[in-house]
Amino acid sequence: MAGRECYHCKQWVDDGTSHDCWTTTEAALTQDLTEDLRDAWERLRETAVEFGDQRIYASHKSIMFSRRACYFFVRPKKSALEVVFFLRRPLRAPQVRRTERPSRAKVAHVVQIKHRDEVEPPITDWLREAYETSEAPAPRSSTVKSHSSKARASKSRKRQSA
Repeated sequence: MAGRECYHCKQWVDDGTSHDCWTTTEAALTQDLTEDLRDAWERLRETAVEFGDQRIYASHKSIMFSRRACYFFVRPKKSALEVVFFLRRPLRAPQVRRTERPSRAKVAHVVQIKHRDEVEPPITDWLREAYETSEAPAPRSSTVKSHSSKARASKSRKRQSA
């Protein structure tokens, strides 16, 4: 039978068959977790729900927590829950495995959780901060302003010397 291999999941899809490998559920992503990881996941989800109104949904291999935009997500893995949360400032802490800057206003922080007891401060404090700052508009950066004024001054000097 004619068909194609899905670019994302590498599954064979017959012609005329609908296929959406991006659609998944929380249950599907967490079904193979060990008991310790399942307990940690449940505590993490309960903690996030207490923050207030938000949307929680599964997308591909992650479970997203968002208000207007995603403020953190969880990737369930075999040995740990990989938690990625977004703050406006970089953190230096032993729990933070790495940071990335996906935009000028946000810093992504990656934390691994292996046990329910790890879902406590400071991690829960950082998640709450991510929740609270996710709705507020990003502050105007003074770096951008000073860069603009430097650029104007440079152009002005070039005009004067010409």
